[in-house]
Amino acid sequence: MIHVHHLEKSRSHRVLWLLELLGVAYEVHFYQRDSKTQQAPNALKKIHPLGKSPVITDGDLTVAESGAIIDYLVGRYGEGRLQPAEGDTHQWVDYRYWLHYAEGSLMPLLVMGLVFSQIPKQSPWLIKPLAKGISSTVRQRFIQPQMNQHLDVINAHLGSKGNFAGDWPSGADVQMSFPLQAVAATQSLEKYPHIAAFVDRIEHDAAWQRVVTRAGPLTMPGG
Repeated sequence: MIHVHHLEKSRSHRVLWLLELLGVAYEVHFYQRDSKTQQAPNALKKIHPLGKSPVITDGDLTVAESGAIIDYLVGRYGEGRLQPAEGDTHQWVDYRYWLHYAEGSLMPLLVMGLVFSQIPKQSPWLIKPLAKGISSTVRQRFIQPQMNQHLDVINAHLGSKGNFAGDWPSGADVQMSFPLQAVAATQSLEKYPHIAAFVDRIEHDAAWQRVVTRAGPLTMPGG
C-alpha cells in the first residue's frame, strides 16, 4: 500500500492524480499548515527530514520531490503506460524536459511571485507603502515579463502537440498540472488558450475528479 503524505495548499494533488491514473491503491494522510506561519507541521519531518510535501512511502521506501515520485511510480507501476517508449527519441526527450522544467524553471518564478506578493502583508505598518512599491516593481518589471515568455513557449507547445509528451496523460502532463493550475488561479489565460484548454482538460478528467472527491479541491498557497 502506498501512503501519500498530503499537505494542504501543496503540490501533492498531482501525485494523487497519478495514482488514480495508474489504478494503484493508496492511503492519504492529511496535514494542515500552521495558521500563522503557513509552514508544514513538524509531523511531516517524521516522514522526511525536510518536512515537505509531497512525499510518499511504499513499503520501506520513502520518496520525496514530485519529479522523483512521478519517475518512481511510473517506472514501478506504469507497465509502459504514461511515458513514451525510449525508442521514440523526440517524445522521450520532450517527456524528460517538461518533467524537469516544471520545478526547475517554471515553479521558481511562481514561488518568487508569491513571496513578493506576501512581503507587504508581512511588513510592519510603517514601511508597508515602501514594501508595496518594491513588491509591485519587482513583479511588474521582472517576474511577469519572464512569466509571459514562459507562457508563450508553453502555449505554443500545447498548440502544436495537444499535451506535453506522448499519449494523454503522461507523467509530464501530471508534473506540469500544478504550475499551470496555479497560473490559471492567479491570472487570465485569455492570451493563452491552449494552456486554458489543458487546465480545463485536467479538471474534467475522471481520475482528477476522483482526487477532488477524496482529497478536496486544489487550493493554492497564499490563498
